[in-house]
Formats: sequence, structure tokens, C-alpha cells
Amino acid sequence: MNRQRHEEELLGPYVLGVLDVEEIRRVEEHTSGCMQCREEVAALREMEAALGEVPDEAFFDGPPQGGDLLLQRTLRQMRGERAGDSRRRAGFAGLAVAASLAAVFWAGTQLGAGDSGAVALPPPSPTATANPTPPPAGTKTLSGTDQVSGARMTVQMTPAAKWVRVRAAVTGVPPGERCRLIVVSKNGTRTTAGSWVVGNQENGEGKGAALDGSAAVESADVKAILVENESGRTYVSVPVTV
Repeated sequence: MNRQRHEEELLGPYVLGVLDVEEIRRVEEHTSGCMQCREEVAALREMEAALGEVPDEAFFDGPPQGGDLLLQRTLRQMRGERAGDSRRRAGFAGLAVAASLAAVFWAGTQLGAGDSGAVALPPPSPTATANPTPPPAGTKTLSGTDQVSGARMTVQMTPAAKWVRVRAAVTGVPPGERCRLIVVSKNGTRTTAGSWVVGNQENGEGKGAALDGSAAVESADVKAILVENESGRTYVSVPVTV
């Protein structure tokens, strides 16, 4: 036999005791002069010992449902087959590893199931109170009241790239009015950022409205933000200061 050729494909079956006499002789002859394969045999024997410490019934009842069918067939094959062609025997090394890992998993689940009441969950970590996130740089909050209509608006304008986001709270507009939130540029261009219909309160007055909108106007170019109805009547206008 060429001693330079390793016999890894036979080491697993050798440890499990499923080789014939000639193959056993080949493995033992090779491992006598190969430190690498001797170490592999020692590691496989440790796995075999760990597997033997788990009761037989564990392999049939222990693993979780759906995960034990392959393991059961593997164990029956390992226990029942004592001969076969070389390719089938070569697979036993991997099967031994899989079975050993399953045994470790079963032991862990048995420990957890046997004393579930004694395991205390760690207390939840205290939740730190988050500070309010500051608005983006350049955000402006403005308010205004129209002395004639009595309508009032508080508006927050947040700059973005080539446009602005507008959040407005409007009160004092008569119920039933169809209104628009308008962003007015310095050159007089008017851009609608949102629209709504004013609702009714129990006392007959118009409901306040809160709405978000946007306009394709650079923040530095905004002159005013106003509320008007569909007929063009302005209820309240808030100038935007630099």
C-alpha cells in the first residue's frame, strides 16, 4: 500500500467497526505511520464515546418533530449494516459526526425541558428615555393670525434639496370650505402643498386641520405660506423671514 495516500474515507467506518478484515489491516497499517490519521481516529473515537452516553430512546423520541427521521434511518443503518461497497462506507464518517451533534442537541433540550420552571429570565434592561430629535438645520416654525377672518396658522418649514416640506396646523376657517395650503415664491409663483375640506365641530365652527405637504421651491426662495379657498380668498398668510 502507498503510505503517502491517506485513508480518510475509511477512518469513520473503522471507528464504527463496519470494515472487513482486509480494510481494517489497511487502516491500521496506514495509521501506524501517519500522525494525521491517528489524530483523526482519536477524534472520531471521542465522538463515538459521547454518542454512546446518550440512551437509545433519545434517538427515537428526543429530537424535535420533523428533524429526527433522517437521524433514525442513519442510526439504524449504522447499527445494522456491517458490509457494503466502499462508497457507502465512506459516508459513515459524516454520519457519525451528524449523529454526535444530534446527541448534544438532545441533551441540551432534555436539560431545558426537565427543569423549565427553574430557569429565570433576566430582567429587562431599563429603557432610557429618548430625547426629542432636534429638527433638521434650517427648519423654521412660524405663526400668524388674520385679523379679518380670525383664522390662525402655525407652520413648520423644513428645507430639502431644491424643495421644502411643510407641516401646518390651521384653525378658524369656516366649515365646508375647500382649502389649499399654498407656498408662495419671491417671484410670485404659487405652489400647492396640500388641500382639504374643513369639517364641522359640534358648536358649528370649523374643525382645525393638521396636514403635511411639500413644494418644489428652495427654502431661501419662499416668501410666504398661506391658506386660501378654491375661490381664491385668503384666510391666513404667514410671511417667511430670512
